[in-house]
Amino acid sequence: MRTTKKLILASQSERRADLLKQIGIDFKIIPSEFDENSISKTHIEPKEYVQTLALKKAEFLSCQGMDETLILSADTIVVIEGQILGKPINKEQAYTYLKLLSGKTHEVYTGVCILDPKNSKKIVRYQCTTVLMDTMNEHDFDYYIGTKEPFDKAGAYGIQGIGARYIKKINGDYFNIVGLPINLTIHMLKEMNYIL
Repeated sequence: MRTTKKLILASQSERRADLLKQIGIDFKIIPSEFDENSISKTHIEPKEYVQTLALKKAEFLSCQGMDETLILSADTIVVIEGQILGKPINKEQAYTYLKLLSGKTHEVYTGVCILDPKNSKKIVRYQCTTVLMDTMNEHDFDYYIGTKEPFDKAGAYGIQGIGARYIKKINGDYFNIVGLPINLTIHMLKEMNYIL
């Protein structure tokens, strides 16, 4: 049976909200306050890490009396040589991240969860896209960090913004790098019988 439940986006990400609007999905934003730092980044596969975080974010909201909703949550990370890069906390860390990525290929993982609190039904999946960053010089680092764009982006760059100038090649889902793999999300919503 198709569901007419409201869709909740458990994220403060303007980019995820913009992507859902772009594809004509009606939703309401209620950010999850789950503490991402409570999940360790060490000794865990990136795909497990992002799926765990996406699930925990959704579960946090499911305790808030949202029986007549579907909750959509996601988490995006950048991985270079096995190291998980989240959002940089200061200029120094942004510089370190960008220097690590410069001239190399890295992976972007996004975990996506759709949870139906009333029926305790959930789907959790992930998407991975590879990205080749152009070689950046000291001027590039200073300029880009000076724009302040890196500070709320996993891996210290945003492909949908000024950071696009440093992306040489991608292999996989572009929208995954932005923060929400659209096609995967649509298939998951269909599995939950959500009316699209």
